[in-house]
Amino acid sequence: MQIDPSLHSVADNYKLLTNLVVPRPIAWVTSVNAGGVINLAPFSFFNAVGANPLYLIISIGLNDAGEPKDTAKNILASGEFVVNLVTEELFDAMNISAADFPEGESELAAANLNAAPSIKIKPPRVAESQASMECKLHSSQLLGKNTLIIGEVVMFHVADHLLGPRLHINNFAPIGRLGAPSVYCRTTDRFDAKRISYAEWVRDNN
Repeated sequence: MQIDPSLHSVADNYKLLTNLVVPRPIAWVTSVNAGGVINLAPFSFFNAVGANPLYLIISIGLNDAGEPKDTAKNILASGEFVVNLVTEELFDAMNISAADFPEGESELAAANLNAAPSIKIKPPRVAESQASMECKLHSSQLLGKNTLIIGEVVMFHVADHLLGPRLHINNFAPIGRLGAPSVYCRTTDRFDAKRISYAEWVRDNN
C-alpha cells in the first residue's frame, strides 16, 4: 500500500511516522526558567547526530494551546539543558513529567525526584538517572510547528556500575518509545554482530 501524507491529517501522519521510526530513545530534559524553576519533560524526537564535536538533536513541538513548550523556551533563553536517560525504574516518574503542568510548577518535585548539580551549566540533572549529558545550545531551527534544538554535549554523568575498561558501557538498558500514543519497549534483548569489511565479503562470496 502507498500512503500519500498530503491526503491525510496531521494526526494520522504523526501516527504513521512514530509507529514506523522505532524504537526512539527518550530525552528526559531538565532546563531552568528565568525564575529558577526546574522544568523536566520527555521527548522522543531525539538522537545523537555527531561525535566530533558531540552533537545531539531534540525536536520540540508546541503545547496544546499552540504555544512553545516550557523546555523550548527555557533552552532558547538560557542556552543550556541536560538530557537524562530513562531506565525502567524511572518510567512512572517520566510519565508524570509528561503531564501538562502549569509553567512555574516543577515536574521534578511532582515526580518525587531529586536534582543533582551539573558541572559546566546551570540546569541540574536528575539525580536518579543512571546517565545524563550536560548540553549547551549550538543552534535552533523552526521546522513547521517544531523547534529543532541542536546541543553540544559538554559533560557526561554515568553511574559507576555501568562503566567498564576504556569507557565501555555495560548493562545499560534505557527504555525506548515505540508507537504513538503510549507504547514503549525495553532494550534488554540484544545481539552482537561484527561488521564485515568489503574484503571479507569478497572472500566469502567468491
